[in-house]
Amino acid sequence: MDRRNFLTKGIAATTAFAAMAQSAKATESKSVKIIGISCSSRKGKTTATAVNTALEAAKKVSPQIEVQLIDLAGLKISGWIGGATPSSPQEILDDFQVEVEPYFMSYNLGGLIIGSPSYFRTMSSQCKALLERLYVLREPKLLLADKPVGVLSVGSFRNGGQELVIEQIQAAMLCHEVMLVGGKPKAHQGATLWNRDTYNDDITKDEFGMETAKNLGIRVAEAALLLSKKSN
Repeated sequence: MDRRNFLTKGIAATTAFAAMAQSAKATESKSVKIIGISCSSRKGKTTATAVNTALEAAKKVSPQIEVQLIDLAGLKISGWIGGATPSSPQEILDDFQVEVEPYFMSYNLGGLIIGSPSYFRTMSSQCKALLERLYVLREPKLLLADKPVGVLSVGSFRNGGQELVIEQIQAAMLCHEVMLVGGKPKAHQGATLWNRDTYNDDITKDEFGMETAKNLGIRVAEAALLLSKKSN
């Protein structure tokens, strides 16, 4: 190999290596957004605090993680109108299309954390309406497919139906072919929090529950980052 060929190939190799390094750096710095949704009728109260706690824990996992809290309290979201499809939209424009749906169209959506209070051992009406309206993300393409989804619930008792609510939400989200993510020990299924009467709506006093919320956020963030790397 003469000197000219040697230098030419050396420059080409250096350029290729630099391009690979730049691509890797771009991939590494790509933001991954995790959306948290509080499905309570009480704005900024225990469920919103729990979801936000999970989001804050998720954000600490990596600088790539961005978080967004959506509090459904005060929003008017009706359930799905039977027979309506994305090509035949609902007759009534409500807050779902204006305040909620645009966040799901984000190019860098990496995962979801859904929180609901436990009312009579089931999810809130706000949560049920939300899950029905997320149908628009199934057609014509499954926009949430393979996205990690974690669920938490807040109850008035330690065993107040929180795990039942988590299962109900998880069952609905499986229709989107998502990747369900639980927490860490001692709440593998999801985060369960107890708003006992002596707490006066200060859910941060439930240390066990807050820890499960943090662990859920961490697990969702870890899964979102892992899946983001695989897709690049």
